[in-house]
Amino acid sequence: MATNAPLRASASPPPRIEPEDPGLHFVRVSRRGDEPTPVRGVVDVAVLDMHHGFANLGHESIVDTLLDLARQERANLGAGAPGFRVVSFDVRLGIALPERLRGRYPLVVGTGGPGALDPRLNDGESEFAQGVAEDPSWETPLYRLFEEALADREVSLLAICHSYGLLCRWSGAADAVLRPPSKGGKSMGVQPNLLTEAARSHPWFGAYWRVSRGSRVQVLDSRLFDLVPAPGKRVGTPLAFEATEGGDRPGVAMTMLEMDRDADGVGPRVWGVNHHPEIGDRGQQRARLDRLEQRGEVSRSWVEERRWALEAWNASESHERGLQWTSSYTFEGPLRRIVARILAERRGPLGLVPSP
Repeated sequence: MATNAPLRASASPPPRIEPEDPGLHFVRVSRRGDEPTPVRGVVDVAVLDMHHGFANLGHESIVDTLLDLARQERANLGAGAPGFRVVSFDVRLGIALPERLRGRYPLVVGTGGPGALDPRLNDGESEFAQGVAEDPSWETPLYRLFEEALADREVSLLAICHSYGLLCRWSGAADAVLRPPSKGGKSMGVQPNLLTEAARSHPWFGAYWRVSRGSRVQVLDSRLFDLVPAPGKRVGTPLAFEATEGGDRPGVAMTMLEMDRDADGVGPRVWGVNHHPEIGDRGQQRARLDRLEQRGEVSRSWVEERRWALEAWNASESHERGLQWTSSYTFEGPLRRIVARILAERRGPLGLVPSP
């Protein structure tokens, strides 16, 4: 979620993504009904772009990570490895979503984005709307996809920041509460979170606890809303909460949630985070910022806010190490496990994908 809203970038073409491996592909779906047809021998994964046409760093970072993981895992598999295609849907502006997940998209990643989590509140003028005025008709089909993903154990779902808030609203896991001035308003930059005891005993996130030498972890924040669990209501497994000002006690905002685990009982299958683990590799992010600014797609204040956040990586060696662990355990590591599995399961003669 971003404040200091950038200039609208929807009139510009989507990021120019050209995978080096000829077995890797990227397709942008900008309008409802333009979903590409399946291709024999190619595995499709879906990215749900929630940015409403505003310039951002997260979408391209997610796509690049997925393609890079697929490149590595295809090389490990060798002959017979299926192709891999990232299909990116412009959910909020184009009302573009997958028709179905089962048998088509074994992995779905939802991005961050600007504005209130209830699309009906985004009037384009309120401060929390951040310039967004939108058609809320995407919400019902998105919630249907969430329901399908949770019910189908052949599908994995990661929800980041804005998508995490939507997952919480759909499931009833937490309510969205605008961060008040008493908490400093928007949470920005490197912030402490505290892992829960459930994370400590988790077969995957327990390692995150151990490398962090305790519950305190570092995350890269950019959010206007807290996700606060309703008293007496338990949906899924809370894995982290914000830290209070002193940094030693959990606050009210839940920042990481697991709703289901992989069939092997180790990694998360449906999970969400209210931070930005996809924003890694400072050099690449600076280059993306420079391109956006040169094209006139963003305001100066928007660029400076993000440059400031990136510089937080340099604040200390412990910050940098902590952010790397956060990215590894909440984003890249689980995605690598999933991408490796779905490619291996679909490996066949000449890379042909077995029929579902």
